[in-house]
Amino acid sequence: MQKKIVRRRIVPDGYAESWAHIPDFLRRAYRARGVNSLDELEYTLSKLATAQHMKGVAAASQILAEAIQHRRRILVVGDFDCDGATSTSVAILALKMMGAESVDYLVPNRFEYGYGLTPEIVGVAQQFSPDVIVTVDNGIASCEGVAAANELGISVIVTDHHLPGSELPDADAIVNPNQPGCEFISKATAGVGVIFYVMSDLRRVLRERAWFEQTGIVEPNLASLLDLVALGTIADVVPLDGNNRILVEQGIRRIRAGKARPGILALIDVAGRDYRNLAASDLGFVVGPRLNAAGRLDDMSIGIECLLCNDPLRARQLALRLDELNQERKQIEREMKAHASVLVDEFNQAETSSDKNSLPWGMCLYDETWHQGVIGILASRMKEQFHRPVIAFAPADDDCVELKGSARSISGLHIRDALDRVATRYPSLLSKFGGHSMAAGMTIESKNYDAFAKAFDEVVREELDESHLEAVIVSDGELAAHELNIDTAELLRKAGPWGQNFLEPVYDGLFDVVQARVVGTKHLKLLLQVEGTEQLVDGIEFNSDWVGREAELKKVRVVYRPDVNEFRGRKSLQLMIQYVEAA
Repeated sequence: MQKKIVRRRIVPDGYAESWAHIPDFLRRAYRARGVNSLDELEYTLSKLATAQHMKGVAAASQILAEAIQHRRRILVVGDFDCDGATSTSVAILALKMMGAESVDYLVPNRFEYGYGLTPEIVGVAQQFSPDVIVTVDNGIASCEGVAAANELGISVIVTDHHLPGSELPDADAIVNPNQPGCEFISKATAGVGVIFYVMSDLRRVLRERAWFEQTGIVEPNLASLLDLVALGTIADVVPLDGNNRILVEQGIRRIRAGKARPGILALIDVAGRDYRNLAASDLGFVVGPRLNAAGRLDDMSIGIECLLCNDPLRARQLALRLDELNQERKQIEREMKAHASVLVDEFNQAETSSDKNSLPWGMCLYDETWHQGVIGILASRMKEQFHRPVIAFAPADDDCVELKGSARSISGLHIRDALDRVATRYPSLLSKFGGHSMAAGMTIESKNYDAFAKAFDEVVREELDESHLEAVIVSDGELAAHELNIDTAELLRKAGPWGQNFLEPVYDGLFDVVQARVVGTKHLKLLLQVEGTEQLVDGIEFNSDWVGREAELKKVRVVYRPDVNEFRGRKSLQLMIQYVEAA
């Protein structure tokens, strides 16, 4: 797909002399991302927002403190993605560190029960005879499930970060920075961050009650769990505001120091990465997908057990199983993506059409053979390919009576709000839905698929204009020849943490192509000469559209991220190319 390269606006450099030690290219990147002082880059725990500003946290802490002190049974009900797995692990580990004697967890199997604290899951939870249920990364929409627990006399604490609907569950405590009336500064906190704050406040309450002193329990250092918080935060692709950057950076520092959970270190190792050089992107693209594979194809309990495991050997065995599941997921994804491309062609309005916007603006795709655990990834891939909001559907049951949908959006369309408008306008089409601005999930009856697809496209066309459908790649400008070196690449890697809404810098520039060849059947390897110089640099574009046409490339404009390539102990600069166009 042809993309428009747009350079970030260069903000006048008003930094004080204290910034003089930071190279110009990095100063410009920080400035473009809204950083106005060095203080904003000091990612110390003392700068974290305090838990007391999070609505509901005090009530939750009191309930949990009573439960621990009176040896009541606590059940953590999690979610089947990486944020849910890390949230569950943080809750279990922290509660046990603080002396809870009866703590267990339950993660709904997505294929049997679906998402959240449903009445059916409350029924399953009865097997654990819980006195208190704590939801993590879910629960804000579980009105019926909480009501079912209330009828059984089970206290419920909801900890979540998803956007609430018009009705909140009747829980004993709700902790969610996005609930009405919450003044917590970081609305972008992931589910794992929310439960981390609850556990931090619980420790305060127990300290005030002299619990640690009375029992001889060593007051836990909850910073030891920040590797889990960093992983869940990055993998859930929440915006990296200042508070989230502190949580992520502190977690990454623990991982680089070798102080992470054995399961996280094992997952990094089986992926062929060095934990000592880990970056936030590795959590998102290497560790997260392997953990998510369990929830997508099997049972997230495998992933949670990997994170909870204290035995490095057992952790590695579980990490290898997760790696196998991830390879299986990749194969399923490839087959589904190929089929989805055929479905798009069947619109008879392909991207090569004279009117590229004749495709549905809000694209719905469905096949009865698709795997519901992989539709989220498929929606993301198709969104990237056609640059429009996409919802991929798969059967929710063997009879295809209901369909599960996973949506991914583009800048300009708040996908959950769009679904809410569909539900308001056509009340019979959506059985249930929830999510964020850029991702959402839903259930519909299969008989309503065509009507829903039409209604979704209708709402998207009302919210967007044609300019939104133009694929834009944002560049931080051009690196000078003397800046194209391994030192720049290493500095950028360590200058983060980079992530959603605080994106890692990418650059564009003109190069002469000295050599172009295909590697691994679908990747483009380039040897480039910096225009106007004798300087040569390697570059690679994965899954390149130029495969088969590489001989056409003589002079190119590329958008790239400088990176360090290490081979047989030798380090060299390599451009990780995101986009290539003939110049």
